[in-house]
Amino acid sequence: MRIFSFVYFFLCLAVFSQAQDLLYRGSIPEELLRPKQGEAPHFPVDMVIGELGQGKASDAAYSFAKSIASGLISANMEHPGLAGINAALRENFLTVLEEISPRSYRLGGGREEADGAISFLIRFIGKDQGITGELYIRYLTKQTEGADGEIKTTGRWIFEELLLEEARDREVEQKESIYRADFYPYERFY
Repeated sequence: MRIFSFVYFFLCLAVFSQAQDLLYRGSIPEELLRPKQGEAPHFPVDMVIGELGQGKASDAAYSFAKSIASGLISANMEHPGLAGINAALRENFLTVLEEISPRSYRLGGGREEADGAISFLIRFIGKDQGITGELYIRYLTKQTEGADGEIKTTGRWIFEELLLEEARDREVEQKESIYRADFYPYERFY
């Protein structure tokens, strides 16, 4: 009887650990979780703005853009991410965003423009509506001459522009999504 209890205990333990693994993964095939050798990693995609993340922008540019977006979400005029924005523009952006009461944002598609600015697609998401736009930032450098004649270069990121579209209902965003035909990605594998 003890041997049976001992075997039963380890069998239950093995089943429980397998169930935990399935709860963590759900029904996601292993091919989607881990890229194969030589395959690019899979990144999340927003249904309106496309690929999320820093794209081809640097880590510093992406971090600065995130600080601006989080400042706009907070609706706090004194937020450090909004400090470099003209007060009238800042108030205008906050007024536009107040219309949808954004709860979160998504930032992605970072790329360098021809004039040296870095642009990010951005989407502010409210309960029933969303606003999409493009955020432009730039890295400014300044050269100063020290007392010993040595030239030092310093730089900082600055906010350049935020272009926002009009607020749209979430249902309209889904209907006009560029990914509307790709809601069933598992069909590609089977």
